[in-house]
Amino acid sequence: MPIKNAMVLAAGLGTRLRPITDTIPKPLVRIAGRPMIDYVLDAIEGAGVETAAVNVHHFADQIEAHLKDRRRPRIVISDERAALMSSGGGLARGLKLLDDGPVLVMNADLFWIGEKPDAPSNLERLASFFDPETMDMALLCVRNEDTTGHNGKLDFSLDPQGRLSRYREGMENPVVYAGAIAMHSRLFADAPEGAFNLNIYFDKAIARNRLFGILLEGHWLTVGTPEAIGEAEEAIRRFQTGA
Repeated sequence: MPIKNAMVLAAGLGTRLRPITDTIPKPLVRIAGRPMIDYVLDAIEGAGVETAAVNVHHFADQIEAHLKDRRRPRIVISDERAALMSSGGGLARGLKLLDDGPVLVMNADLFWIGEKPDAPSNLERLASFFDPETMDMALLCVRNEDTTGHNGKLDFSLDPQGRLSRYREGMENPVVYAGAIAMHSRLFADAPEGAFNLNIYFDKAIARNRLFGILLEGHWLTVGTPEAIGEAEEAIRRFQTGA
């Protein structure tokens, strides 16, 4: 069964993309003619998501205006204008706007290209892989060589059963977190009030041997600096032309 609810994390300041983000929120920065958040919303729509909570803070009015006419998925706004909640706090607040149950979580500024059109998408695969009985979270991960715009930092080691642990030098099968999660909303029932980093829950899940992952199929794009915009657009051009 597809996961019907999603949370899109779109409230960040995008400081490394300045001066572009001095006048526009990072999720609305255009890559190959399209705002980054549209790539993300199209991906979750294609995976069967019906309702998506989107948190807003930096130039919140611009994001709300951009999303107001979107019908699929249905958008609900998680307003963080008063205070930025960081990744974990933002997710905890946004989950309260959604029905209890499985949820996909995505960053609004990370996306991928090159999925096979006749195969399940990465998010469909992630949703199918997630087992709430044995997993706290399932993460979409990517090999460093399948990224554009990434700084080379390795996040996890992926074992043959799909279990993730924090990467340390020399560990086998290193992967990068690709910014997408499948989880059950009940995981955040005990979430602290206020801002906190999502890594707290990654580490809790690792300690319980309940953090799992699958590998992304295709090519992952991250745009953290003005220079990375051109790199991402060149990667898209190569994919579209088969170069």
